[in-house]
Amino acid sequence: MSNYHVEPVDRPKALAPEAIKSLRRSQVKGISRRQLLRYSIGGGVALWLLEVTAGTVAFIWPNLTGGFGSKVRIGTLEDVKLANISLPIADGFPAYVPEARAYIVLVNTGRQQFVAGEDPTGDGAALNVRGLYQRCPHLGCKPNPCLKNFWLECPCHGSRYDRLGIKADGAQYGPAARGMDRFAASVDGSGVLTLDTGKITLGPLPVAVGQPGIIPPRTPTGCI
Repeated sequence: MSNYHVEPVDRPKALAPEAIKSLRRSQVKGISRRQLLRYSIGGGVALWLLEVTAGTVAFIWPNLTGGFGSKVRIGTLEDVKLANISLPIADGFPAYVPEARAYIVLVNTGRQQFVAGEDPTGDGAALNVRGLYQRCPHLGCKPNPCLKNFWLECPCHGSRYDRLGIKADGAQYGPAARGMDRFAASVDGSGVLTLDTGKITLGPLPVAVGQPGIIPPRTPTGCI
C-alpha cells in the first residue's frame, strides 16, 4: 500500500476560534432577512400614510379653493350671457358652469336680471335664477340641454326635464323618480350670483306634461 493520502482540494477547513470572532465583529455585507422585513414594513406604512394624506387633501381641496363643495361665484346675468354668447340664455336656455357643476337658468325671462336676496332652498323664484346640479337623479349621468325644445335630456336612460329641472311624469320620459337637485343661492346688491354647492336640495316629484308646474317642450321631439 502507498503511504500517500490524497485529500480533495475543495474540502472545507474548520475555522479557528480567532477567525470566527473576527467574522462576528465585521459588518455583514448586503441586507439581512431582518433588515429586509423592517424595510418592507416601513415602506408599506409610509405608502399607506401617503395615500391617506392624498385622499384627505383631495377631499378638502375644493373647500379650500372655492371649488365644488363650497360657495362658487357665478357672476351677473350679463356675465353668464357673455360666457355663453352663442346660446339663447336670455330666453331661459340653461347655461352650464363647470366650476359649480351646475346649470344656471333664468326663471322669469321677462325680467332680465338676477334679484338680490338669499335662497337656501334653491327654488330660485325670488332670485329669478335657479342653479341645477348637473347630476341626473336616476344614476348620476349628466343631462344635456336641447336647443330644439329647451329641455334637459339624460343621454344614459332618457330621463327628461323641463328647462327648470322639473321631471316630466310618465314612462316615456325616463326612469328618474324626481326632478334635478338644486343648489342654495344668493345674489348681492350688484346682481352677482353665488351658488353654495355644499348645500343641495332634492328635486321635486315628477309633473305630468300639460299640468301646472312644468314648462312644455318647444317641439314634440327632442335631441335624443
